[in-house]
Amino acid sequence: MDIDAFRQMVAKNPKGFLGRYGLGNKILQENGSLEEAVEHLTVATQLDPTHVASHLALGRTLIRLGRNVEAKPVLTAGIEAVLSGRSNGGRDLVPEMQELLRTLT
Repeated sequence: MDIDAFRQMVAKNPKGFLGRYGLGNKILQENGSLEEAVEHLTVATQLDPTHVASHLALGRTLIRLGRNVEAKPVLTAGIEAVLSGRSNGGRDLVPEMQELLRTLT
């Protein structure tokens, strides 16, 4: 999907997880505004706190913006979602999130 399609999804359903996550990721893929990506990915993690890829994408973006203090709890929440069994997937993303956390301490 192109970025305009994701923007339309969010406009039609601002509380829709898929649109928010998709738009945040698409913005990152197209080297768009990191701040805008953070906005959409933050909403995505709030709408579905067990979606690990959202946490990873948001954590990476916050780190790129130098917002390391904000990135730590986001990455930790993603890891905890997997380890607690609340997440249906994302186990393969845990090592990267753990490594990112190590670089922040």
